[in-house]
Amino acid sequence: MKIIPLSEGSFTIDHTKAFVPFDKAKDELQQRPTGSLLVEIQPFVVITEKDIILIDTGLGFSNTNGVLQIHQNLIDNDIDPLSITKVLLSHLHKDHAGAIRKYDSVLQQSFLSFPNAMYYVNREELQFALENKTASYVPETFELLKDSDKLVLLEREGVIDGYISYQMTSAHSPYHIVFWIKENAQTVFFGGDDAPQLQQMKSRFVAKYDYDGKKTMQLRSAWWEKGKEEKWTFLFYHDIQSPTISF
Repeated sequence: MKIIPLSEGSFTIDHTKAFVPFDKAKDELQQRPTGSLLVEIQPFVVITEKDIILIDTGLGFSNTNGVLQIHQNLIDNDIDPLSITKVLLSHLHKDHAGAIRKYDSVLQQSFLSFPNAMYYVNREELQFALENKTASYVPETFELLKDSDKLVLLEREGVIDGYISYQMTSAHSPYHIVFWIKENAQTVFFGGDDAPQLQQMKSRFVAKYDYDGKKTMQLRSAWWEKGKEEKWTFLFYHDIQSPTISF
């Protein structure tokens, strides 16, 4: 398997849930609103013998030329966005699901950003996200997807195409899921926001922003030990400095 991190950069987020670009070379966290958190955004592409898989879609921001950032990141890595065959979504918070679709301001119409891909979403997460009124979700982002023939609704656990397994954890968010991609004796693990950073894997950290912080901490510890034993490759969505680690 080939793994490509698609960093979208660093941002701060406060109680408004707005993601504001943050340049570590010149910006000061203390100058942002009280309570602001520094967040790094990093979807991944995993190329297997069967598929070109995108794992989570990033913020859905566009560059100055009007190109979706994730499309540009793919192009910069010699990957045509039209070649993506699967989009795996750990959950639908806007920093993970923002680029499910792209809005064309000229045509005043939305399109799926990866029209040749199947989108894999937890059934309960999609229902919850469509009904949830908090700032963490942007329902218009996935309204188009819910009626599409490109949508595959996942249950609480299962296997996709014989080599991608998933499990609902109810840890970071009520219906969050994690993925294992297994091919040729290699296992890639994506924990989304249950396992977002390398440092969190090594510490007993309980986050107040998690749905069940204690459970999230316990899962991280268990995955870390099992990953070391079984030689997994970990992918970290919120860690640009350490995007992956392999045992």
